[in-house]
Amino acid sequence: MDMPLNVPVDDPNADTEWNDILRKHGVIPEKPPSPTPFIEEAILEARRLAHENRLEGKDLDELDELEDEEDEEFLANYRQMRLAQLSTISQKSIHGRVYPLQKPDYARDVTASSKDATVLVFLSSGSSSNTESRLLAELWRRAAEKYADVKFCQIRGDMCIEGYPERNCPTILVYKNEDIVKQIVTMAELGGTSTRLEDIEKLLVEVDAIKNNDQRLRRRNLDDDDEDGNTRNGRIQSGNRKARAQDDDDDDWD
Repeated sequence: MDMPLNVPVDDPNADTEWNDILRKHGVIPEKPPSPTPFIEEAILEARRLAHENRLEGKDLDELDELEDEEDEEFLANYRQMRLAQLSTISQKSIHGRVYPLQKPDYARDVTASSKDATVLVFLSSGSSSNTESRLLAELWRRAAEKYADVKFCQIRGDMCIEGYPERNCPTILVYKNEDIVKQIVTMAELGGTSTRLEDIEKLLVEVDAIKNNDQRLRRRNLDDDDEDGNTRNGRIQSGNRKARAQDDDDDDWD
């Protein structure tokens, strides 16, 4: 069937029999796909992400408490995903301590090891008067015990690098895939003598040694809140005791 040229069309997107004929013969273009399926898919994805954001950071006990509020199948899948994450961390948690380094073993214990896990090297001071170095040594031990899937090492700066300046200690070197990806000279960048374990954890997140949603980070925040709460309660109770003591003293003068 030959179609005449310049066929008038009122609405080329209308679903009519005449338009179907015109499209079939190439007189008008095919009707564009409806955006509805894409909109529905975007809405479903947004709902899924909203669910995950609501569940993000919750431990397994807290997930169990949400059974009456969340879709059962979705919650079960999310719980399995969380268990898999915990299992992966557990399998990689083979360190849990600070490794003292010897210069001849550096290539093996640091560079080669960084193919399997992030390796952080602490170049310490040889002077007992270096406050930052002594502080970092304690934080290094605590971080190594808490994040056993990351390898923490320590060596005196001048024993690692001949003539390494004392003023540069402590220094932190971060290795990944046999390369140095981060170097911090002294603790000024972390907080100086006010540096806390939280600052070391921020560094671990920055270099992707741990994830920002790591459950161990959340536990830290809860512990900090408890500590702050206990401190505040202690202050309140102390204040109450002082107030009661003052009242007793006043009564003695009545």
